[in-house]
Amino acid sequence: MFLSVFDIFKIGIGPSSSHTMGPMNAAYSFIEELEEGSHKWPGSKAPESIVVTLFGSLAWTGKGHATDKAIMLGLLGKTPQNIDPDKTPTLLASLMENKRIKLPNLPELTFDPVHHIIFDYETKMPGHANALKIEAFDGDGNLHLQQIYYSVGGGFILTQEQLDAQQKGTSPLVATQKKEKPKPYPFADAAQMLEMGQTSGKTIAQMKLANELVTQDPVEFEERLWQVWQVMHASIKRGLNSTGTLPGGLRVQRRAAQIKQQLDDERGTNMAMPHVSNDWLSVYAMAVNEENAAGGQVVTAPTNGAAGVIPATIKYYRDHCPGSTDEGIKTFLLTAAAIGGLIKTNASISGAEVGCQGEVGSAAAMAAAGLCAALGGTNEQIENAAEIALEHHLGMTCDPVKGLVQVPCIERNGLGAIKAVSAASLALRGNGFHFMPLDNCIEAMRQTGEEMSEKYKETSQGGLAVNHPEC
Repeated sequence: MFLSVFDIFKIGIGPSSSHTMGPMNAAYSFIEELEEGSHKWPGSKAPESIVVTLFGSLAWTGKGHATDKAIMLGLLGKTPQNIDPDKTPTLLASLMENKRIKLPNLPELTFDPVHHIIFDYETKMPGHANALKIEAFDGDGNLHLQQIYYSVGGGFILTQEQLDAQQKGTSPLVATQKKEKPKPYPFADAAQMLEMGQTSGKTIAQMKLANELVTQDPVEFEERLWQVWQVMHASIKRGLNSTGTLPGGLRVQRRAAQIKQQLDDERGTNMAMPHVSNDWLSVYAMAVNEENAAGGQVVTAPTNGAAGVIPATIKYYRDHCPGSTDEGIKTFLLTAAAIGGLIKTNASISGAEVGCQGEVGSAAAMAAAGLCAALGGTNEQIENAAEIALEHHLGMTCDPVKGLVQVPCIERNGLGAIKAVSAASLALRGNGFHFMPLDNCIEAMRQTGEEMSEKYKETSQGGLAVNHPEC
Protein backbone atom coordinates (compact mmCIF):
# COMPACT_ATOMS: atom_id res chain seq x y z
CA MET A 1 0.00 0.00 0.00
CA PHE A 2 1.41 3.39 -1.02
CA LEU A 3 1.83 5.80 1.88
CA SER A 4 2.19 9.45 1.00
CA VAL A 5 4.59 11.85 2.67
CA PHE A 6 1.50 13.36 4.25
CA ASP A 7 0.43 10.01 5.69
CA ILE A 8 3.76 9.83 7.52
CA PHE A 9 4.03 13.52 8.42
CA LYS A 10 0.69 14.74 9.76
CA ILE A 11 0.15 18.11 11.36
CA GLY A 12 -1.66 17.58 14.64
CA ILE A 13 -1.56 18.07 18.38
CA GLY A 14 0.09 16.35 21.34
CA PRO A 15 0.71 14.41 23.33
CA SER A 16 0.26 11.16 21.34
CA SER A 17 -0.55 10.25 17.75
CA SER A 18 -1.97 6.82 18.64
CA HIS A 19 -3.57 7.81 21.96
CA THR A 20 -4.68 11.38 21.18
CA MET A 21 -4.90 11.92 17.43
CA GLY A 22 -6.16 8.40 16.62
CA PRO A 23 -9.04 8.42 19.14
CA MET A 24 -9.95 11.98 18.08
CA ASN A 25 -10.11 10.81 14.47
CA ALA A 26 -12.20 7.81 15.53
CA ALA A 27 -14.70 9.96 17.42
CA TYR A 28 -14.93 12.37 14.49
CA SER A 29 -15.43 9.45 12.09
CA PHE A 30 -18.26 8.12 14.27
CA ILE A 31 -20.01 11.49 14.20
CA GLU A 32 -19.65 11.55 10.41
CA GLU A 33 -21.20 8.08 10.20
CA LEU A 34 -24.13 9.21 12.37
CA GLU A 35 -24.66 12.19 10.08
CA GLU A 36 -24.52 10.03 6.95
CA GLY A 37 -27.22 7.74 8.37
CA SER A 38 -29.54 10.54 9.41
CA HIS A 39 -31.77 10.05 6.36
CA LYS A 40 -32.84 6.68 7.78
CA TRP A 41 -34.18 8.09 11.04
CA PRO A 42 -37.77 8.72 9.95
CA GLY A 43 -38.33 4.97 10.14
CA SER A 44 -36.55 4.55 13.46
CA LYS A 45 -35.75 6.53 16.53
CA ALA A 46 -32.94 9.05 16.35
CA PRO A 47 -29.82 8.69 18.52
CA GLU A 48 -29.89 10.49 21.86
CA SER A 49 -26.73 9.48 23.70
CA ILE A 50 -23.18 8.26 23.10
CA VAL A 51 -20.96 5.93 25.13
CA VAL A 52 -17.25 5.29 24.50
CA THR A 53 -15.29 2.32 25.88
CA LEU A 54 -11.47 2.24 25.87
CA PHE A 55 -9.58 -1.05 25.88
CA GLY A 56 -5.98 -2.16 26.34
CA SER A 57 -3.29 0.48 26.09
CA LEU A 58 -5.88 3.20 25.50
CA ALA A 59 -7.44 2.36 28.87
CA TRP A 60 -4.19 1.96 30.80
CA THR A 61 -2.58 5.20 29.65
CA GLY A 62 -5.61 7.09 28.42
CA LYS A 63 -5.63 9.77 31.12
CA GLY A 64 -1.93 10.49 30.72
CA HIS A 65 -2.24 10.74 26.95
CA ALA A 66 -5.41 12.90 27.11
CA THR A 67 -7.35 10.19 25.25
CA ASP A 68 -10.56 11.18 27.03
CA LYS A 69 -10.16 14.83 26.02
CA ALA A 70 -9.34 13.83 22.46
CA ILE A 71 -12.56 11.81 22.23
CA MET A 72 -14.57 14.70 23.59
CA LEU A 73 -13.11 17.01 20.96
CA GLY A 74 -13.67 14.49 18.17
CA LEU A 75 -17.32 14.11 19.14
CA LEU A 76 -17.58 17.90 18.99
CA GLY A 77 -16.53 17.73 15.33
CA LYS A 78 -12.85 18.56 15.77
CA THR A 79 -9.89 16.87 14.09
CA PRO A 80 -6.16 17.14 14.86
CA GLN A 81 -5.77 19.18 11.66
CA ASN A 82 -8.55 21.73 12.20
CA ILE A 83 -8.44 22.24 15.95
CA ASP A 84 -7.25 25.44 17.59
CA PRO A 85 -5.32 24.37 20.74
CA ASP A 86 -6.00 27.76 22.34
CA LYS A 87 -9.76 27.13 22.20
CA THR A 88 -9.78 23.54 23.47
CA PRO A 89 -10.01 24.38 27.22
CA THR A 90 -13.24 26.30 26.63
CA LEU A 91 -14.74 23.54 24.47
CA LEU A 92 -13.88 20.85 27.03
CA ALA A 93 -15.14 22.88 29.99
CA SER A 94 -18.45 23.53 28.22
CA LEU A 95 -18.99 19.83 27.47
CA MET A 96 -18.09 18.81 31.02
CA GLU A 97 -20.64 21.31 32.37
CA ASN A 98 -23.50 20.88 29.90
CA LYS A 99 -23.04 17.19 29.02
CA ARG A 100 -24.51 17.86 25.60
CA ILE A 101 -23.15 17.59 22.07
CA LYS A 102 -24.66 20.09 19.67
CA LEU A 103 -23.78 19.73 15.99
CA PRO A 104 -25.57 21.22 12.95
CA ASN A 105 -26.68 17.96 11.30
CA LEU A 106 -27.56 15.92 14.41
CA PRO A 107 -30.09 16.08 17.22
CA GLU A 108 -28.71 17.17 20.58
CA LEU A 109 -26.86 14.21 22.11
CA THR A 110 -26.31 13.41 25.76
CA PHE A 111 -22.67 12.75 26.60
CA ASP A 112 -21.36 12.90 30.17
CA PRO A 113 -17.56 12.45 29.91
CA VAL A 114 -17.29 11.24 33.50
CA HIS A 115 -19.73 8.36 33.03
CA HIS A 116 -19.84 7.85 29.26
CA ILE A 117 -16.10 7.28 28.75
CA ILE A 118 -15.45 3.83 30.20
CA PHE A 119 -11.91 2.61 30.88
CA ASP A 120 -12.00 -1.17 30.48
CA TYR A 121 -8.70 -2.48 31.88
CA GLU A 122 -9.61 -6.16 31.67
CA THR A 123 -10.95 -6.83 28.16
CA LYS A 124 -8.32 -7.51 25.52
CA MET A 125 -9.47 -6.84 21.98
CA PRO A 126 -7.93 -9.24 19.44
CA GLY A 127 -7.23 -6.76 16.66
CA HIS A 128 -4.74 -4.34 18.21
CA ALA A 129 -3.53 -3.05 21.57
CA ASN A 130 -5.20 0.34 20.96
CA ALA A 131 -8.92 -0.34 20.70
CA LEU A 132 -12.06 1.65 21.43
CA LYS A 133 -15.78 1.09 20.96
CA ILE A 134 -18.22 3.93 20.32
CA GLU A 135 -21.97 3.37 20.64
CA ALA A 136 -25.00 5.56 20.05
CA PHE A 137 -28.30 4.76 21.80
CA ASP A 138 -31.84 6.01 21.22
CA GLY A 139 -34.08 7.39 23.95
CA ASP A 140 -35.24 3.89 24.97
CA GLY A 141 -31.69 2.64 25.45
CA ASN A 142 -31.65 0.64 22.23
CA LEU A 143 -28.41 0.46 20.27
CA HIS A 144 -28.59 2.80 17.28
CA LEU A 145 -25.02 2.49 15.94
CA GLN A 146 -21.87 0.73 17.12
CA GLN A 147 -18.34 0.90 15.73
CA ILE A 148 -15.06 -0.58 16.93
CA TYR A 149 -11.91 1.33 16.01
CA TYR A 150 -8.23 0.52 16.27
CA SER A 151 -5.67 3.28 16.54
CA VAL A 152 -2.74 1.70 14.73
CA GLY A 153 -0.09 4.40 15.10
CA GLY A 154 0.71 7.77 13.56
CA GLY A 155 -2.93 8.91 13.89
CA PHE A 156 -4.13 6.13 11.54
CA ILE A 157 -7.38 4.35 12.47
CA LEU A 158 -9.08 1.22 11.17
CA THR A 159 -12.59 -0.01 11.87
CA GLN A 160 -13.09 -3.63 12.86
CA GLU A 161 -14.34 -4.33 9.35
CA GLN A 162 -11.30 -2.69 7.74
CA LEU A 163 -8.90 -4.55 10.02
CA ASP A 164 -10.56 -7.91 9.33
CA ALA A 165 -10.45 -7.27 5.59
CA GLN A 166 -6.82 -6.19 5.76
CA GLN A 167 -5.84 -9.37 7.59
CA LYS A 168 -7.64 -11.43 4.94
CA GLY A 169 -5.86 -9.52 2.17
CA THR A 170 -9.08 -7.91 0.96
CA SER A 171 -8.69 -4.55 2.69
CA PRO A 172 -10.79 -1.72 1.26
CA LEU A 173 -7.63 0.37 1.58
CA VAL A 174 -5.73 -2.05 -0.63
CA ALA A 175 -8.63 -2.28 -3.07
CA THR A 176 -8.72 1.50 -3.35
CA GLN A 177 -5.00 1.53 -3.91
CA LYS A 178 -5.32 -0.86 -6.85
CA LYS A 179 -7.78 1.50 -8.51
CA GLU A 180 -5.35 4.40 -8.33
CA LYS A 181 -2.99 5.26 -11.12
CA PRO A 182 0.05 2.98 -10.89
CA LYS A 183 3.11 4.48 -9.28
CA PRO A 184 6.29 4.59 -11.39
CA TYR A 185 8.39 3.23 -8.50
CA PRO A 186 6.14 0.95 -6.40
CA PHE A 187 8.81 -0.38 -4.04
CA ALA A 188 7.41 -2.37 -1.13
CA ASP A 189 10.69 -2.99 0.66
CA ALA A 190 14.22 -1.60 0.76
CA ALA A 191 15.62 -4.19 -1.62
CA GLN A 192 13.11 -3.18 -4.32
CA MET A 193 13.83 0.47 -3.57
CA LEU A 194 17.55 0.02 -4.17
CA GLU A 195 16.96 -2.09 -7.28
CA MET A 196 14.63 0.50 -8.79
CA GLY A 197 17.12 3.22 -7.96
CA GLN A 198 19.91 1.35 -9.73
CA THR A 199 17.75 0.68 -12.79
CA SER A 200 16.41 4.21 -13.08
CA GLY A 201 19.47 6.13 -11.94
CA LYS A 202 17.24 8.12 -9.58
CA THR A 203 17.69 8.89 -5.89
CA ILE A 204 15.21 7.67 -3.28
CA ALA A 205 13.87 11.21 -2.95
CA GLN A 206 13.37 11.50 -6.72
CA MET A 207 11.50 8.19 -6.86
CA LYS A 208 9.35 9.16 -3.88
CA LEU A 209 8.53 12.51 -5.47
CA ALA A 210 7.59 10.85 -8.78
CA ASN A 211 5.21 8.56 -6.91
CA GLU A 212 3.63 11.51 -5.08
CA LEU A 213 3.11 13.58 -8.24
CA VAL A 214 1.02 10.85 -9.87
CA THR A 215 -1.93 12.13 -7.83
CA GLN A 216 -0.82 15.56 -6.60
CA ASP A 217 -0.22 18.91 -8.22
CA PRO A 218 3.51 19.75 -8.13
CA VAL A 219 3.05 23.30 -6.82
CA GLU A 220 0.53 22.29 -4.14
CA PHE A 221 2.72 19.36 -3.12
CA GLU A 222 5.72 21.65 -2.69
CA GLU A 223 3.66 24.06 -0.58
CA ARG A 224 2.34 21.28 1.64
CA LEU A 225 5.79 19.76 2.08
CA TRP A 226 7.26 23.11 3.06
CA GLN A 227 4.39 23.63 5.51
CA VAL A 228 5.39 20.37 7.23
CA TRP A 229 8.85 21.77 7.88
CA GLN A 230 7.46 25.16 8.92
CA VAL A 231 5.25 23.53 11.58
CA MET A 232 8.19 21.41 12.75
CA HIS A 233 10.41 24.48 12.98
CA ALA A 234 7.70 26.45 14.78
CA SER A 235 7.40 23.71 17.41
CA ILE A 236 11.17 23.93 18.00
CA LYS A 237 10.97 27.72 18.40
CA ARG A 238 8.02 27.57 20.79
CA GLY A 239 9.70 24.90 22.86
CA LEU A 240 12.95 26.86 23.05
CA ASN A 241 11.07 29.91 24.32
CA SER A 242 8.68 28.28 26.79
CA THR A 243 9.19 27.64 30.48
CA GLY A 244 7.14 26.23 33.32
CA THR A 245 5.75 22.87 34.42
CA LEU A 246 4.33 20.29 32.03
CA PRO A 247 0.76 19.10 32.72
CA GLY A 248 -0.12 15.68 34.07
CA GLY A 249 1.04 15.56 37.69
CA LEU A 250 4.69 14.53 37.36
CA ARG A 251 5.72 18.15 37.85
CA VAL A 252 8.30 17.81 35.08
CA GLN A 253 9.91 21.18 34.34
CA ARG A 254 10.53 22.37 30.79
CA ARG A 255 14.30 22.45 30.27
CA ALA A 256 14.84 23.32 26.62
CA ALA A 257 14.80 27.09 27.08
CA GLN A 258 17.30 26.96 29.94
CA ILE A 259 19.66 24.64 28.07
CA LYS A 260 19.50 26.83 24.96
CA GLN A 261 20.41 29.87 27.05
CA GLN A 262 23.42 28.03 28.43
CA LEU A 263 24.52 27.02 24.94
CA ASP A 264 24.08 30.60 23.66
CA ASP A 265 26.17 31.93 26.56
CA GLU A 266 28.98 29.50 25.72
CA ARG A 267 29.23 30.50 22.05
CA GLY A 268 32.68 31.82 21.20
CA THR A 269 34.13 31.01 24.61
CA ASN A 270 36.49 28.31 25.79
CA MET A 271 33.59 26.81 27.76
CA ALA A 272 32.16 25.09 24.65
CA MET A 273 33.03 21.40 24.61
CA PRO A 274 33.78 19.41 21.43
CA HIS A 275 30.52 17.50 21.81
CA VAL A 276 28.38 20.66 21.91
CA SER A 277 26.66 19.64 18.66
CA ASN A 278 25.08 16.76 20.56
CA ASP A 279 23.73 19.24 23.08
CA TRP A 280 22.14 21.30 20.29
CA LEU A 281 20.58 18.17 18.79
CA SER A 282 19.17 17.21 22.17
CA VAL A 283 17.76 20.63 22.95
CA TYR A 284 16.06 20.91 19.56
CA ALA A 285 14.39 17.52 20.04
CA MET A 286 13.48 18.20 23.67
CA ALA A 287 11.90 21.51 22.68
CA VAL A 288 9.52 19.72 20.29
CA ASN A 289 8.64 17.00 22.75
CA GLU A 290 8.03 19.44 25.56
CA GLU A 291 5.58 21.18 23.22
CA ASN A 292 4.01 17.80 22.44
CA ALA A 293 3.69 16.94 26.13
CA ALA A 294 1.96 20.28 26.68
CA GLY A 295 -0.60 19.47 23.97
CA GLY A 296 0.86 21.89 21.43
CA GLN A 297 0.93 21.62 17.66
CA VAL A 298 3.53 19.22 16.29
CA VAL A 299 4.04 16.97 13.27
CA THR A 300 3.83 13.20 13.63
CA ALA A 301 7.29 12.08 12.56
CA PRO A 302 6.20 9.32 12.34
CA THR A 303 4.39 9.59 15.71
CA ASN A 304 3.90 12.23 18.38
CA GLY A 305 6.00 10.35 20.91
CA ALA A 306 8.89 10.53 18.43
CA ALA A 307 8.01 13.96 17.03
CA GLY A 308 11.32 15.61 18.00
CA VAL A 309 13.89 13.40 16.27
CA ILE A 310 13.38 14.46 12.65
CA PRO A 311 12.84 18.20 13.29
CA ALA A 312 15.97 18.25 15.46
CA THR A 313 18.02 16.52 12.78
CA ILE A 314 16.75 18.86 10.04
CA LYS A 315 17.50 21.88 12.26
CA TYR A 316 20.99 20.47 12.84
CA TYR A 317 21.44 20.07 9.07
CA ARG A 318 20.22 23.60 8.32
CA ASP A 319 22.08 25.45 11.08
CA HIS A 320 25.20 23.35 11.66
CA CYS A 321 26.11 21.72 8.34
CA PRO A 322 28.02 23.87 5.82
CA GLY A 323 26.35 24.07 2.44
CA SER A 324 22.86 23.16 3.65
CA THR A 325 19.94 24.33 1.49
CA ASP A 326 16.17 24.43 1.41
CA GLU A 327 16.34 21.87 -1.40
CA GLY A 328 18.22 19.65 1.04
CA ILE A 329 15.30 19.86 3.47
CA LYS A 330 12.95 18.73 0.70
CA THR A 331 15.28 15.80 -0.09
CA PHE A 332 15.45 14.99 3.64
CA LEU A 333 11.67 14.85 4.08
CA LEU A 334 11.02 12.82 0.93
CA THR A 335 13.72 10.28 1.82
CA ALA A 336 12.63 10.03 5.45
CA ALA A 337 9.02 9.47 4.39
CA ALA A 338 10.08 6.67 2.03
CA ILE A 339 11.85 4.88 4.88
CA GLY A 340 8.97 5.51 7.28
CA GLY A 341 6.54 4.02 4.79
CA LEU A 342 8.61 0.84 4.53
CA ILE A 343 8.74 0.46 8.31
CA LYS A 344 5.02 1.06 8.79
CA THR A 345 4.11 -1.32 5.96
CA ASN A 346 6.40 -4.17 6.98
CA ALA A 347 6.47 -3.77 10.78
CA SER A 348 4.92 -0.98 12.87
CA ILE A 349 5.42 2.57 14.11
CA SER A 350 3.12 2.02 17.11
CA GLY A 351 4.57 1.93 20.63
CA ALA A 352 1.51 -0.02 21.76
CA GLU A 353 2.29 -2.67 19.16
CA VAL A 354 6.10 -3.01 19.18
CA GLY A 355 7.40 -0.71 21.90
CA CYS A 356 9.46 2.46 21.49
CA GLN A 357 11.68 0.79 18.90
CA GLY A 358 8.75 1.42 16.56
CA GLU A 359 8.52 5.09 17.50
CA VAL A 360 11.91 6.64 18.33
CA GLY A 361 13.68 3.77 16.54
CA SER A 362 11.72 4.39 13.34
CA ALA A 363 12.17 8.15 13.66
CA ALA A 364 15.93 7.75 14.07
CA ALA A 365 16.10 5.51 10.99
CA MET A 366 14.09 8.03 8.98
CA ALA A 367 16.20 10.94 10.22
CA ALA A 368 19.47 9.11 9.51
CA ALA A 369 18.32 8.35 5.97
CA GLY A 370 17.11 11.91 5.42
CA LEU A 371 20.32 13.49 6.65
CA CYS A 372 22.45 11.09 4.64
CA ALA A 373 20.46 12.00 1.51
CA ALA A 374 20.62 15.74 2.19
CA LEU A 375 24.41 15.47 2.57
CA GLY A 376 24.71 13.77 -0.82
CA GLY A 377 24.74 10.10 0.15
CA THR A 378 24.05 7.39 -2.41
CA ASN A 379 20.92 5.24 -2.18
CA GLU A 380 23.05 2.44 -0.73
CA GLN A 381 24.51 4.74 1.92
CA ILE A 382 21.04 6.03 2.76
CA GLU A 383 19.70 2.50 3.25
CA ASN A 384 22.76 1.73 5.39
CA ALA A 385 22.21 4.84 7.54
CA ALA A 386 18.59 3.84 8.20
CA GLU A 387 19.63 0.30 9.11
CA ILE A 388 22.35 1.45 11.53
CA ALA A 389 19.97 3.78 13.36
CA LEU A 390 17.14 1.23 13.59
CA GLU A 391 19.44 -1.63 14.54
CA HIS A 392 20.59 0.21 17.65
CA HIS A 393 17.09 0.85 18.89
CA LEU A 394 15.91 -2.78 18.65
CA GLY A 395 14.21 -4.01 21.79
CA MET A 396 13.53 -0.53 23.20
CA THR A 397 10.48 -0.61 25.44
CA CYS A 398 7.68 1.93 25.63
CA ASP A 399 7.24 2.55 29.36
CA PRO A 400 6.03 6.12 29.96
CA VAL A 401 5.79 7.02 33.64
CA LYS A 402 2.12 7.51 34.59
CA GLY A 403 1.25 7.17 30.90
CA LEU A 404 2.58 10.66 30.17
CA VAL A 405 4.70 11.33 27.08
CA GLN A 406 7.34 12.95 29.26
CA VAL A 407 9.61 10.51 31.10
CA PRO A 408 11.60 9.00 29.39
CA CYS A 409 10.12 10.20 26.09
CA ILE A 410 11.45 13.77 25.96
CA GLU A 411 15.12 12.88 26.54
CA ARG A 412 14.76 9.73 24.44
CA ASN A 413 14.04 11.92 21.40
CA GLY A 414 17.27 13.81 21.99
CA LEU A 415 19.29 10.61 22.06
CA GLY A 416 17.40 9.35 19.01
CA ALA A 417 18.51 12.44 17.08
CA ILE A 418 22.12 11.94 18.18
CA LYS A 419 22.01 8.33 17.01
CA ALA A 420 20.52 9.44 13.69
CA VAL A 421 23.35 11.85 12.99
CA SER A 422 25.95 9.28 14.06
CA ALA A 423 24.36 6.65 11.81
CA ALA A 424 24.31 9.00 8.82
CA SER A 425 27.95 9.94 9.43
CA LEU A 426 29.03 6.31 9.66
CA ALA A 427 27.17 5.41 6.48
CA LEU A 428 28.73 8.33 4.59
CA ARG A 429 32.18 7.06 5.62
CA GLY A 430 31.45 3.76 3.86
CA ASN A 431 30.46 2.74 0.35
CA GLY A 432 26.94 1.61 1.21
CA PHE A 433 27.67 -2.11 1.29
CA HIS A 434 27.09 -3.68 4.68
CA PHE A 435 26.23 -6.96 6.37
CA MET A 436 22.67 -6.46 7.67
CA PRO A 437 20.06 -5.23 5.13
CA LEU A 438 17.45 -2.74 6.30
CA ASP A 439 14.66 -5.17 5.40
CA ASN A 440 16.06 -7.77 7.80
CA CYS A 441 16.35 -5.17 10.54
CA ILE A 442 12.73 -4.10 10.03
CA GLU A 443 11.64 -7.76 10.24
CA ALA A 444 13.70 -8.19 13.41
CA MET A 445 11.86 -5.24 14.92
CA ARG A 446 8.52 -6.75 13.98
CA GLN A 447 9.42 -10.09 15.53
CA THR A 448 10.82 -8.46 18.67
CA GLY A 449 7.67 -6.42 19.10
CA GLU A 450 5.48 -9.45 18.61
CA GLU A 451 7.26 -11.32 21.39
CA MET A 452 7.66 -8.33 23.72
CA SER A 453 5.62 -8.46 26.91
CA GLU A 454 2.60 -6.18 26.93
CA LYS A 455 4.00 -4.59 30.07
CA TYR A 456 6.53 -2.81 27.88
CA LYS A 457 4.20 -1.69 25.10
CA GLU A 458 2.71 1.63 26.18
CA THR A 459 0.65 0.21 29.01
CA SER A 460 2.80 1.76 31.77
CA GLN A 461 2.78 -1.62 33.52
CA GLY A 462 6.52 -2.28 33.44
CA GLY A 463 10.00 -0.79 33.11
CA LEU A 464 10.51 2.81 34.18
CA ALA A 465 6.75 3.22 34.56
CA VAL A 466 6.80 1.09 37.72
CA ASN A 467 10.27 2.09 38.90
CA HIS A 468 10.00 5.77 39.69
CA PRO A 469 9.95 7.94 42.82
CA GLU A 470 6.61 8.92 44.30
CA CYS A 471 5.53 12.28 42.96
